[in-house]
Amino acid sequence: MAAPVTLRGISTLSLWADDVTAAGAWYADLLGVEPYYARPEPPAAPSYLEFRLGDHGTELGIIDRRFALPGLRTGEPGGIVAYWAVDDVQKALDTFLAAGATPLQPITEFGPGFVTAAVVDPFGNVVGLMYNQHYLDQAAGDA
Repeated sequence: MAAPVTLRGISTLSLWADDVTAAGAWYADLLGVEPYYARPEPPAAPSYLEFRLGDHGTELGIIDRRFALPGLRTGEPGGIVAYWAVDDVQKALDTFLAAGATPLQPITEFGPGFVTAAVVDPFGNVVGLMYNQHYLDQAAGDA
């Protein structure tokens, strides 16, 4: 067997959109932060926007769908679901739905301290939401 691979954490979460400008504006409004990086640079229309989010500054990239991996170009939800840690799944779910996302997974409790839900954003990407006590415990230890 080959030597094990060390996965050090999420580098970038990539979302795809046919209209990167519209997707960037939607996420900026939803999250209350503007992307800090764009390519090409303004005033050209972006084909890539990047946000830094959460406790560890995780990169959220919005990429023109024409650059998506084969099989992800259809606009149908698919792939790995990244669950973003949130303090209140119902509140986060309500916020996404009010902003135009559609429900995919209802609030589901997997035991004490582990609650998930998922939506599809207006651009066809699955966004997971999770209250995860383990995440909170780890984040508190990092502080």
